[in-house]
Amino acid sequence: MAHHDHGAHRTADDEYLVTPEGASYEHTDANVWVIAKFGFWLAITAVVVHLGIWGLWHTLVEQAKDTREQQYPLATSIDPKLPPEPRLQQYPQNEVYNFRKGEEDKLHSYGYVNKDAGVVHIPIEDAMRLTIERGLPTRTEDATHPAVTPGMMASDASSGRVMERRRQ
Repeated sequence: MAHHDHGAHRTADDEYLVTPEGASYEHTDANVWVIAKFGFWLAITAVVVHLGIWGLWHTLVEQAKDTREQQYPLATSIDPKLPPEPRLQQYPQNEVYNFRKGEEDKLHSYGYVNKDAGVVHIPIEDAMRLTIERGLPTRTEDATHPAVTPGMMASDASSGRVMERRRQ
């Protein structure tokens, strides 16, 4: 190998301007023949895959023509089949409106809850007025349960059955 004088080159690329004796190409270059063979076999493989997919598609189309009944129950057909009862609401907004209107009518009218037992309902305004006039029912003081003394609170450990004195 020839001795190179590093001081003779002005740039790093100057040493590559002249091809050394005995060298015909750079050994790190790509091999054109290998690339051409790879491209050829890639094209052959692509053609084979496309033909295979076309054949599969053609087979499936013919099979679908031969099928008499629908294979997929959820697929749409000419005559829609209704699902079994109970079905979903068709118009939920209307049904909610009708339900609320019926409830509102019950709140503001008289009527029977149970006619045989004689249980009736009255308008809400009358019920509130009667509750204020008559008052709410109260518990009578039971002698077996003494009144709670100040500072006593239900115990956490006994789920409220035992009272204990706590600081407040």
